[in-house]
Amino acid sequence: MIDARGRDRAFHALGLAVLLAALAALGVLLWDVVADGAGRLSWAFVTGYPSRRASNAGLLPALAGSVWLVGLAALLAMPIGVGAAIALEEYGGRGRWARLIEINIANLAGVPSIIYGLLGLGLFVRALRLERTLLAGAATLALLMLPLVILTAREALRAVPLSLREASLALGATKWQTVWHHVLPAALPGLLTGLILAVSRVIGEAAPLIVIGALTYVPFVPDGPLSPFTALPIQIYAWTSRPGTGFRANAAAAILVLLAVLLVTNSLAIWLRDRSSRRRPA
Repeated sequence: MIDARGRDRAFHALGLAVLLAALAALGVLLWDVVADGAGRLSWAFVTGYPSRRASNAGLLPALAGSVWLVGLAALLAMPIGVGAAIALEEYGGRGRWARLIEINIANLAGVPSIIYGLLGLGLFVRALRLERTLLAGAATLALLMLPLVILTAREALRAVPLSLREASLALGATKWQTVWHHVLPAALPGLLTGLILAVSRVIGEAAPLIVIGALTYVPFVPDGPLSPFTALPIQIYAWTSRPGTGFRANAAAAILVLLAVLLVTNSLAIWLRDRSSRRRPA
């Protein structure tokens, strides 16, 4: 008969085996992508424009489109998400309606991204007549980011000690002054962590952009929020659907560029989070 210590060891071994299997699968996938795409990576490929010939094709419009999309989506989602989190956490109380809203937001975080694409198609592209523009795409991705931003922002606000709020109120500050001058700065590292997670999710999304009608061939760099656009996931999807090993190598190289953009974006957000943590008063 296996005792409790034996069961703990067996569960630990099982968990370790699952982790190693997942890491091995990820390593094989990365190795396959690097083997296919590393030879295609070059400065000309990164700064080039699309072409019908695989050897001449580049991804500059798609790269610029992804940067525009993620930047605009973060600008739209962060103020709305943090504002909603403040309203729910600082002013919403703990009643039945607050719990109902919290459960629905958590459910929205698990909705498939293509559903948000259909919502963006109906609301931004058709109802608001934004057409196939960067603004419509960014607003659709902002919808996708919002539940995650709200959930992580609420957790960050909850982590701020109650004594900080009580001390501020005891000195005569209003509720809003307490939130703005004390709670938000203390919660900033957690808010930036939520932004990192949200950006990591949307930067590789292709389904909602395909649904709202993002273009697959854009021979120019977007110059504003109302420009037509394409994005790295869309470009990768288009290349993988074309015949010939040359386009598959282009798709693998574009995946490596997408991973590099993701790492740079996350590194910047982590640096900002760590910097705000160091500057936070003890």
